[in-house]
Amino acid sequence: MQQTVFLSGLPRSGSTLLSAILNQNPLIHAEGNSAVCQLMWDMQQSCETGAAEQLVANSRHSTQQELVASIPKTYYAQTDRPIVVDKCRSWTLPANMAMIRRYITDRPKVIVLTRQIGEVVESFVSLNKRNGLPITAETLLAAHSEPIMRSNDGVEYAKANNSGEFLFIDYQDLCDYPTEVLASIYSFCEWELFAHDFNNVVNTHSENDSVYGLDGMHDIRKKVSKL
Repeated sequence: MQQTVFLSGLPRSGSTLLSAILNQNPLIHAEGNSAVCQLMWDMQQSCETGAAEQLVANSRHSTQQELVASIPKTYYAQTDRPIVVDKCRSWTLPANMAMIRRYITDRPKVIVLTRQIGEVVESFVSLNKRNGLPITAETLLAAHSEPIMRSNDGVEYAKANNSGEFLFIDYQDLCDYPTEVLASIYSFCEWELFAHDFNNVVNTHSENDSVYGLDGMHDIRKKVSKL
């Protein structure tokens, strides 16, 4: 049975780097942005709205639970690694945390990556300029907007409602003190320590950034070093 750990938090805060590091451990599978959260949400909504009449009429009382709970297992059926780190910025939002507890585990472990908002905005503005796309800090900071402020809503919720299920990792600390940060993650997740190579980090599950219209969005440096 696979253990699922959730990776969330702010964009441009080191999730691709951390996933690449964790993938060095042969027990851990950590890939790019996952569709699991969205797929679970869509299936849950379908069962509670469009398909609800048929499910109720046919006394299919357990079908919603079975269908939604099967999505993570199906999504990661191709890996035999016993630990899956599922990456999605939306996991920390309260409705999605409720899905984790209802369909996956009642003892979730969520790694939440953080960074100064100003640095996140600066990084996005620079990335968009390199791709020839006009964007302003004001646009990026619009309330509840993607990709930054909705994620920040989730981070703020996690900070205000942490009963031990959230581990907060600062991007600067990940870059400056990777050994200590990884040790804290392993302790939090109750994993046996693994000797990671911070001088040879390779993204073995690279995403096609042209799909997002932002080439280079998930590029990482080979060596983890202080900023």
